[in-house]
Amino acid sequence: MELTTVWFLVIAFLWTGYFVLEGFDFGVGALLPVLSRDEGERKQMLATIGPVWDGNEVWLITAVGAMFAAFPVWYSGLLSGFYLPLVMVLIGLIVRGVALEWRGKVTARERVLCDAGIVTGSVLTAFLWGAIFGNLLYGTTAATVLGGALSLALAVLHGAVFVALKTAGPLRARARRAALAVAVAALPIAVVALPGLPSAGQAGPNEAAGPAYQAGKAGVARVMGTADAGWTSHPLLWVAALAAMTALAAAVALIWRRREGWAFTATAASIVLVTATLFGTLWRAPLPGLTVAEAASGPYTLGILTWIGLIALPFVLAYQGWTYWVFRRRVTA
Repeated sequence: MELTTVWFLVIAFLWTGYFVLEGFDFGVGALLPVLSRDEGERKQMLATIGPVWDGNEVWLITAVGAMFAAFPVWYSGLLSGFYLPLVMVLIGLIVRGVALEWRGKVTARERVLCDAGIVTGSVLTAFLWGAIFGNLLYGTTAATVLGGALSLALAVLHGAVFVALKTAGPLRARARRAALAVAVAALPIAVVALPGLPSAGQAGPNEAAGPAYQAGKAGVARVMGTADAGWTSHPLLWVAALAAMTALAAAVALIWRRREGWAFTATAASIVLVTATLFGTLWRAPLPGLTVAEAASGPYTLGILTWIGLIALPFVLAYQGWTYWVFRRRVTA
C-alpha cells in the first residue's frame, strides 16, 4: 500500500474519531437547557463530559495537523475555500471551551452566560461541520443545509444517548425520551441525505452547483494542470450508507428497550459509517479537480510522518482509552 493511501486512511480515521467522540460532547452541550431542570442536573450533565471533552478535541488538532503535513494542497484548498465557516467553527469551539472552563468559577448570573456559550458553541460547531462537507461534495445550498442538519441531528442523538448512559434518575429518563424524539427527526434526514452521498459529484461534480463552485473547480484544475477528477462511487460506499441508516434504526429500538450501552454503540457506529462513506466518496478527489496523489506531500515527508505516527499514535490512543475506562461509571447527583 502506498504511503499516500496510508495517510489518507489515517486522516479519515482521525476525523472519524473526532466526530464520534466530540459528537456526544456537542450533543450534551446542545441539550443542556432541554434536559436539565436545576443547577444540580446541569452540573450532572456537564460532569459526564468534564473529564474528556478537551481530550476529544485533540483528535481535531491531530487530524488538521496530519492534513497540513501529508496533504498540504488539500489543506490549503479547504482553508481558502471554506475560510468563513472554518473561522466560525473556531469561534464556536473557543466560546464553548471558555464557557466550560469558567462555569464553575463564576457567579450564578454569569453561569447563565456560560450556559448560553456552551449551547451556542455546541450547536453552531456541530452544524457547521456537516455544512462544510456537504458543500464540499455538492456545492449547493440545499446540500449545505442538509449536511449541517444531518451532522447536528446525529450529534444531538449521540449526546442524548450518552446522557442516558452516564446518568441516573429523572435526568436519565428525560434523556431517553429526548433521544427517541431526536431519532424521529434524524432518521428522515439520514434517509434523504445518505443514499445520494456515494454518488456525489459523479456528473462532474454536480451540475447544479453554483457558479462560484464551478469556477473554483476549474481554478484548481487549471493551477494543478489536471483534468476533472470527479468523485467516485463504489458498491462498498452504498453498503456503508445503508448500514449507517440501519444503525440509526437499531439505536431507536435499543433506546426503546432501555439498552443505553448498545444504543450508544449503534449511534457511534452510524457516525463511523457516515464518515467512512464521506471519505470513501472523497478518495479520488478530495477537492474538485484534484486527486489524492496530487494533493499529497513527497515520499520523504510521508516517510518521516509515518515514523512519527507509529511512535506517537499508540500512546495517544492508550491514554485516551485509559481516561474513558477510569470515568466509565454513571454520574450521580
